[in-house]
Amino acid sequence: MHTQTEVGYNSKVEGDVVITRLDAAINWFRVHSLWPMPMGLACCAIELMGTGASRFDIARFGAEVMRFSPRQSDVMIVAGTVTYKMALVVKRIYEQMAEPKWVIAMGACASTGGMYRSYAVLQGVDRILPVDVYVAGCPPRPEALLDALIRLQQQVRREPVISTLKRPGPALVKA
Repeated sequence: MHTQTEVGYNSKVEGDVVITRLDAAINWFRVHSLWPMPMGLACCAIELMGTGASRFDIARFGAEVMRFSPRQSDVMIVAGTVTYKMALVVKRIYEQMAEPKWVIAMGACASTGGMYRSYAVLQGVDRILPVDVYVAGCPPRPEALLDALIRLQQQVRREPVISTLKRPGPALVKA
């Protein structure tokens, strides 16, 4: 027979019942399971790869599952210089991501075009995508990307969920 201490009895959660708001529970799941879609376009991509290494351990934030398929990702990390030639590809990949989705612009080039003031470089990825968090630096350190991930988690934690759900119209409801 198991005693209460063997099964991990917690006196603060009596009877295995937790009371919370549905928005808070769904956002808790989202916050701790952000799956990045790495868009490594230049030197910032090396720092992005370093963030996934054991020294910086992005797994602490639940974001270690780097997905190279947009349909399995919910956070696009645009790391590096976005040229006009790549801009349409970046936008298409973003559009293929499922909702809800977020964008992190990593580095000076992704944020503002960096030192490249030329006809070939997009002067900030926010001209084609809605950016949620900007990471400064050229290239930014892995710690800066982890800080951006923490700021994104804080933003996701505050988002409304239930009020933004779409209700089916009368044509979709079966009689």
